[in-house]
Amino acid sequence: MQRAEFIQQLWLDFIHQHPEIAGLRLWPPGASAEYLALLTLNHHHHGMEALLPSLEHFGFRIRHRHAMADRGLLVNLLAPPREGPWLAVAELQIGTLARRPRALLEELVERAPDTAHRGPNRLCRGRPWPMPEWQRYQALHQAHPLAAILAINGPRVHHVGYDCRHLGTPLDELHRGMEEAGFAGTDDRHHGLFPISPLVDYRFYPSGSRSLPFAEGDEHRVETGGIALVEKSVPPQQERLVEFLLPQHTRCELS
Repeated sequence: MQRAEFIQQLWLDFIHQHPEIAGLRLWPPGASAEYLALLTLNHHHHGMEALLPSLEHFGFRIRHRHAMADRGLLVNLLAPPREGPWLAVAELQIGTLARRPRALLEELVERAPDTAHRGPNRLCRGRPWPMPEWQRYQALHQAHPLAAILAINGPRVHHVGYDCRHLGTPLDELHRGMEEAGFAGTDDRHHGLFPISPLVDYRFYPSGSRSLPFAEGDEHRVETGGIALVEKSVPPQQERLVEFLLPQHTRCELS
């Protein structure tokens, strides 16, 4: 698998979950995203240490690391070798969960067959473990919403972010278009996967909730991701917008 095919598989998996996003016509269909935000966990098969060899095989290199202790997250920003979307890989540190929810998540993850942990496409082929029971999902959501999303989604793309400048339309105009298309956006910088820097203007649009069958056969509507529109609020610089995305105080030194 080549890098372009890998990105395409991530995108196809994402729009399979969120078909209403695929139907948007506010920018050209082939417009490239600024970044793909992926959510995973520091389980030995799905943490960055395990994923990095495959991502490096596709040419991605870690450019920035961010630690967010209040969310129990480590976020790695990976740049492609040439043009194309960056990857923002958010790794939930399951050790930050309380004992009971940590056990609930770990027990679920351990149900995945060994074959689900192999290959470079493990981030784009769906949830590797069985669907949880509704009660397990609720307990995880109460403990940490991202743990609940991981339980029902597995490690995969959480949302896609677009740079309004590259789309050729200001954020305010795109925001009106998104609202007309039925997406209720928020400028809350703590809504979504990770907090957002004040150096960018930002809107996050949760996708519509979808009905999912849980392990015991009951169905419930849940939201699992969305789309972000971002615009620089500082003068243009050489760096990509995604490099300004996360708060500066969370940045770690790369060794």
